[in-house]
Parts: sequence; structure tokens; C-alpha cells
Amino acid sequence: MDTTSKIAVVTGAGSGIGQCVALALCQAGWSVALAGRRRKPLEATVGKAGANGARTLVVPTDVADPAAVGHLFSETLARFGRIDLLFNNAGIFGPTVSFEDIPYGEWQAVMNINVTGMFLCAREAFRAMKRQDPMGGRIINNGSVSAHVPRPNAAAYTTAKHAITGLTRSLSLDGRRHDIACSQIDIGNAATDMVKNLQVDGAGARQANGRIAPEPTMDLDHVARAVVHMAGLPLSANVQFMTLMATKMPYIGRG
Repeated sequence: MDTTSKIAVVTGAGSGIGQCVALALCQAGWSVALAGRRRKPLEATVGKAGANGARTLVVPTDVADPAAVGHLFSETLARFGRIDLLFNNAGIFGPTVSFEDIPYGEWQAVMNINVTGMFLCAREAFRAMKRQDPMGGRIINNGSVSAHVPRPNAAAYTTAKHAITGLTRSLSLDGRRHDIACSQIDIGNAATDMVKNLQVDGAGARQANGRIAPEPTMDLDHVARAVVHMAGLPLSANVQFMTLMATKMPYIGRG
């Protein structure tokens, strides 16, 4: 599929999965609006894009703020004229403590960013895709293997990612009549700072039986190539759910 004139919005584009996907989309010929809380990391992404950076737009955005999200999409439309793809990626892991010790403020922060933030971005993308000509587009939500099975002491993150599965299904259903396809990619142990931060004293991640064990990871490039593939499909085809993970990570049989 020719993506030369295609326009994408990527949230959380200043680091990790978001940055890697944004760069891969640029390499594949997309123009990309880069969203994230801080300008400097977004500008670093532009720098890594090389000559492709000319087809990017930096919009610092707090995805939990409706006004900021509205600004992101209005700026993207003003620059590029339409939106063909939202990679709904921004998120945080949150507290890693026993369930009864989860602070309310930290629970709410995870919900604000991982659920409300994804809702707000999807809503603005949906509105734009519905009214543009030609109508339609694609929304890819970044889920997690935690949308299926939890890690120990991660109730806030797990709850949020289960909610995203419901959002994906609802968007897929409500988007049909408007040629809006919605997908979810559930990623396990991509080599990001978030995964590194799960380690206890550098020895590994806590397992369901309480022990600490190292876990295999996979290169971010595999995630980026998967998202570019999903994004490049015609709107008549959709990868509804994809689970992409390090082959030997504890997922099947995690509990």
C-alpha cells in the first residue's frame, strides 16, 4: 500500500515503543505528528528521523487533558489536512505494591493516562476520520499482555489494560459504518525502560509464585515493524488483536 500521503498521530513518541514506531512510520513514508508530555524528547525523535524529520510535527501533549488533546488534533489537521492513523500508545506502569497499599492518587494517575488519555485521543481521531474526505482511518491501541494476564502487584496497570480491550472492541463496532478500523497490539517484554524498571535490584521481575527471575526481552524493532504492517493494510482488512512478545517470557502458564 502506498503510504506516501498518509498521516499518523503517535502518542508517547518521545521514547520507547512510541519513538520506535514513529521512526518506522516515517521510514515507510508516513507524515507523523509526535505527541508527548515534553518537547525535548519529541525533538530528539525528529533528530533521529534524519531527512524524514521534515514530515513530522511536534506537539507537546498531556493526553489526560481534553484541551491539550484537542489542540494536538487541531494542529495535526491544520498542518496535514487529515488523519489516517492514530497509534494510541502513551501510558505509564504505575505502582508495584500489594493491592491494599495502592495509593489512590497513583491509581488515578494510571487511569487518567492509560484509560482516559486513550479515550480522549481515540475520540478526537474518530471525529476527524468520520468527517474527512475520503472518510475513514485506523486506530491502533497499545494494549499489553497484561490485558490478558496480570503481573504480581500491578492491579492498576492490569485494570487499565483490560479497559483498553473494551475500548478497542467498542471502537471497532462503532467505527464500521464510517470506515474506521480499530486494532490492538498486546506487547510483552519489549526492551524498554518500563520493562527494565520492573526488575528488582537488577535481578529480574517478580513472578506469580513470589520469586524474582530474569525475563527474556525482544528488540523494539519487531514491535515497530508489526505496527507498520497493521497500519499499511487497506481499511477493508484489519488485524483485530495481535500479541507480540519475547518467545520465552512467562506468559503462557504465567500463573
